[in-house]
Amino acid sequence: MGKPTGFLEFTRELPSKRPVAERKKDYNEFVNRYSDTQLNQQSARCMDCGVPFCHSGCPLGNVIPEFNDAVYRKEWKEAYDILTSTNNFPEFTGRICPAPCEHACVLGINQPAIAIEEIERHIIEIAFDKGFVQPRTPNVRTGKKVAVIGSGPAGLAAAAQLNYAGHSVTVFERDDAAGGLLRYGIPDFKLEKWVIDRRIKVMEDEGVSFKYNANVGVNVKVDDILREYHAIVLTGGSTVPRDLKIPGRELNGVHFAMDFLKQQNKRNAAKDPLANAAIESNILSEHVFATDKNVVVIGGGDTGSDCVGTSNRHGAKSITQFELMPKPSSSRTPFMPWPTYPMIMKTSTSHEEGADRDWAIGTKEFIGDGKGNLKGLKTVKLEWKFTEDGRPAQFVEVPGSEKEIPCELALLAMGFVHPQHVGMLKELGINLDERGNVQASEKAYQTNIQKVFTAGDMRRGQSLVVWAISEGRECARKVDEFLMGFSLLESKDMNLELAL
Repeated sequence: MGKPTGFLEFTRELPSKRPVAERKKDYNEFVNRYSDTQLNQQSARCMDCGVPFCHSGCPLGNVIPEFNDAVYRKEWKEAYDILTSTNNFPEFTGRICPAPCEHACVLGINQPAIAIEEIERHIIEIAFDKGFVQPRTPNVRTGKKVAVIGSGPAGLAAAAQLNYAGHSVTVFERDDAAGGLLRYGIPDFKLEKWVIDRRIKVMEDEGVSFKYNANVGVNVKVDDILREYHAIVLTGGSTVPRDLKIPGRELNGVHFAMDFLKQQNKRNAAKDPLANAAIESNILSEHVFATDKNVVVIGGGDTGSDCVGTSNRHGAKSITQFELMPKPSSSRTPFMPWPTYPMIMKTSTSHEEGADRDWAIGTKEFIGDGKGNLKGLKTVKLEWKFTEDGRPAQFVEVPGSEKEIPCELALLAMGFVHPQHVGMLKELGINLDERGNVQASEKAYQTNIQKVFTAGDMRRGQSLVVWAISEGRECARKVDEFLMGFSLLESKDMNLELAL
């Protein structure tokens, strides 16, 4: 490594952020860039650890010590080349990845881990600044046409890789712009949408075609896609939200989190959030605001956190976030040894902006005001029993713990159950697994229809952006092999073998 003693000389330091009071007034990103000195010191902390477990912690198999070393030496083109050899979109993962690589960092055994995610973000932004990011057009076209249905991170990764292989790729997106949940799920204050637009422009210049407002199975015929393309990749994501079917669910003021978040992202883009285009289904017919309301977010994950941050920017009267599970430990336990990904307490930047958080809470009833509107919730405390290895197993309600709390806006952020079945999947006759996801093996990514493949949340279920990119890349390799009999596209297994 560039500085073998760096981890002894410097400690972990994250970039500064705009003050809470200031950033709550807008929807812009608020994490600043490192100074040149800070970036050099943070990359210097990467150890010559022998066996870099960060490689296996990353779903993409990023070769992290190598790009850290290049950053330390200020070899920006080298760092960019190393990073993008395994990751098509480091500008996304560098902003919104929970960084499982950092939890596997060897230095993390007894010191704060390397700030890998931030270094990654800086590499790609410096690469754009210096003009290193240029369209990569294939030298030869194969004459094969591939349809990618869905433009989330899995679809974009698959499209980029298949285009590099020389195939003619068309991406079908049912919304009015590319990105999937990157566009209309993740708030702008975590990922400004010009970041997506910048990447889409590069992909278009490389030869990838995008068709918007194109909902396959609704206003685009499935038979036409099957007839026109040599291979099809389904990357529509896991889009059916988990519901909470308790008394009062029909009241005005109870909404799915993603409806709330999508509306705000459309407002930020100066688009009509209630535009009821023919290609969209189940779209809300009312504006949903948290302004001057007691907001309760039901669900303790990242989507719930995004609802907290958005509600703060709306000017909510109060914000409370409930989690069904017990409060996690603040550090690793004997049941979460290094280098496994630990289920520990996470405080997001949205939580820093203000919210009450409560764990082991069950919601029993939505209470109305007699006019069809939500006015409160009835909750109960839960007592959890644990397995021998420390995992929550089952719960019972604590007698006498029921209470009512005021609430005019309840946001259901309990995750997603599976992709939408009605429409494209049903018309194609795609087999589903026991969880309702598209059935396809991890090794082949191939469905019961020979030329139809799938990747991302649509196959594996709700997961991380970094996993979606990994799935898109791996699926593209299998599609390329199907079309050509072989593939020169990189795979995660190849990258790990080379790194180790």
